[in-house]
Amino acid sequence: MRIVVTGATGNVGTALLRRLAAEPDIRVHGVSRRPPAPEPPYDVSWTPLDLSKSGAEEPLADVLRGADAVVHLAWKIQPSHDEAELYRTNVAGSDRVFRATRKAGVPHLVHMSSVGAYSPAVKDHTVDESWPTDGMSKSYYSRHKAAVERQLDRIERDSPGLTVTRMRPALILQPDAAAEIKRYFLGPLVPSALFRVDLPVLPLPRTMVLQFVHADDVADALAVVVQRKLPGAFNLASDPVITPQVLAEVMRTRHVPLPPTVLRGLARVTWLLRLQPTSHGWVDLALTVPLLDAAKARDELGWAPRHNARDVLRELLDGLGRREGVSASPPLKP
Repeated sequence: MRIVVTGATGNVGTALLRRLAAEPDIRVHGVSRRPPAPEPPYDVSWTPLDLSKSGAEEPLADVLRGADAVVHLAWKIQPSHDEAELYRTNVAGSDRVFRATRKAGVPHLVHMSSVGAYSPAVKDHTVDESWPTDGMSKSYYSRHKAAVERQLDRIERDSPGLTVTRMRPALILQPDAAAEIKRYFLGPLVPSALFRVDLPVLPLPRTMVLQFVHADDVADALAVVVQRKLPGAFNLASDPVITPQVLAEVMRTRHVPLPPTVLRGLARVTWLLRLQPTSHGWVDLALTVPLLDAAKARDELGWAPRHNARDVLRELLDGLGRREGVSASPPLKP
């Protein structure tokens, strides 16, 4: 079985390469803008390709010919001040991948969507895969994820012989991605040393309730999907739900409620001043994104996450303090 993975040097891509290396009957071909150093888990064949470039679908179609599945993971988070550049990779680039998939006759397309594709919901209940995927208008990340969901709707409608799978995970973490996560979301305003000490308080809105999942658990689900060629959408999230109180316990501190407007205002001002890279749209998204019901993945994939969400979060925080990363991967490099 031959699998082509776009964005294979990133957080999920690295975990997926580790997972598929354990499958003797699967050959992996990686596609990334910046190829990694040739060492495990990156000791597979590679094609360097920038999906944001016009015409990228032509060389990609050549790579995809003869593949049994393509797993599309490539996605840009930064530069957050240039949405047009992000659109070229995230939305236009995804369209190029989908067109190349059809042109090459690949029978199975797996796309890494996100909880961010879903429409807002009150966090007093979970939602399944039937919840609307219209995104949240104040977040460019959410708008882009929702736009790609519409692309997938069209390709499913126009390509009856193509199996399409949409993975919709919660926030994906692992210690190996600590350097990338800090660079993308915190920047120099938040020093790594801050994660090696106990904070006196943690000021967050009460409604900042989130879910997390380990990258290796996402990779497990992806491996099952490609091997069994399963269609449809699958939510992925680990228990427990992380409330501000739980986060404070993990960080060995005390939660102090903060009005959402204050957090959003702080994020907006510091982002506009380029003091940190996370726009206020991410705050809006975190406050309104729904909580996921992952029962379908458990029932149909036999998926059982090996990592508790508390442990996932604790491992990431430790990784942030130690500046962990993967030196062979350009995006994960410390």
